[in-house]
Formats: sequence, C-alpha cells, structure tokens
Amino acid sequence: MLALRLVLTFVAMALVAGVVLFGAAGTLAWPMGWVYVILVSAVSVASRLLLLWLSPDTLRERANFAKVKGVEPGDRALVLIVGTLGPMAVLLAAGLDRRFGWTGPLPSALVWSAVAGTLLAAAFTTWAMTVNKFFSAVARIQSDRGHVVVSSGPYGWVRHPGYAGSIVATLAIPVMLGSLWALVPAGLTVIAIVIRTAREDRMLHRGLRDYREYAARTRTRLVPGIW
Repeated sequence: MLALRLVLTFVAMALVAGVVLFGAAGTLAWPMGWVYVILVSAVSVASRLLLLWLSPDTLRERANFAKVKGVEPGDRALVLIVGTLGPMAVLLAAGLDRRFGWTGPLPSALVWSAVAGTLLAAAFTTWAMTVNKFFSAVARIQSDRGHVVVSSGPYGWVRHPGYAGSIVATLAIPVMLGSLWALVPAGLTVIAIVIRTAREDRMLHRGLRDYREYAARTRTRLVPGIW
C-alpha cells in the first residue's frame, strides 16, 4: 500500500510540474525542460526506492506527514512554501522566460554545471535521508519513534544537510533551465528554507536530548564558515 501511494503521489507531482513548466513555456520543444523532468523523476524514484529498502519506517513517516502530531507551529506553512509553492513558482518563471526570451542563451558549460550541481545536491540530500531515520517531512520531536541525535554521515559536517542540499538544488535548477529570472522565486524559496532551518534548530536545541552537545561539536548549520 505504501509503495502504491508513493507511485501515485510521484506521478501526480510529475504531471503537475510538467504542466506548469511546459504550459508556461508554450511548447514541448524544450530540451533542457525535458532534462529537468527526466532528472527530477529519476532522482525522486531512486531516492524513494532506496529509502523503501533501507528505512521503510522513515518513508512511512514522510508519507504520513499530514497526520502526525506535535509539529512545530507554523512549520506546515513553511513546508507548503519550500516544497510546493516555491518550486512551482520557479518552474512557472522559467517557463515564461523560455516563452518570451527574457534571459537569452546562457553558456552551455554553465547550464551543464547546474545539472551536475542539482545531481550532487540530490545525492547529498538522499544520503542524509538514508543515514537519519528521523528525516521527517515536518519539524517535530519524534518521541513516538524514539528520536535521538544523528551525527554520522553528512551530519558530521553540517547539522542540516537536507536543507543544505535543497538550497543548492533550488539555486541550480533555474540556471539548468536557462532562466536568470527564475532565480527570483528561487531566492525567496531559499530564504524560506533558511528560516525553517533556524526554527527547526531552535526546536531541537529546546526539545531533543544531547542536541546542544552535538551542536557544540558540529557548529555549521548550513554553510561551513558562514552559518
């Protein structure tokens, strides 16, 4: 049942993203648009299958995020912004940019570097998901699942690797799609991710045992040397 739900959810999301992107562009003859759809689809399927194999409980937690209790106040609104509204706004802006030619051609080396950056960011986020069995879709202290601090893998470098990967991907996708104007909604989405990171970090300091000691050892929240 979980696998079926995941497949249906993924198909629905892929269809909506495709409609927004190509609908705004007014054409299906957009090679990098198809690269985006194929890349994101492949990464999404691979990460979910990997999580289903390694940590089905985590996948179940993420799939049922709308029903779980004890969510940090305001976090569901931030989930909507960073997980749906922000990405859709990026695709809409990129599609309109493609239709009206606001940006103009970008160097192919820059575009393909953005493709590589998106892949690396997705791999980094997936690594964090497989290491941390408490990688929920919403910010909450998971007392019902025996929530403890995770400090292995990417968590030894940065306290919130999932958000770090999301920021890189969010900024790389507009460039991959050849749209500098799409960096505007992407930048606003990044601001929302940073706000969510700060709020979640405070929640963990306040409510998760041993998190203060972990934070003292691993001082980077998102970007080494900056924050």
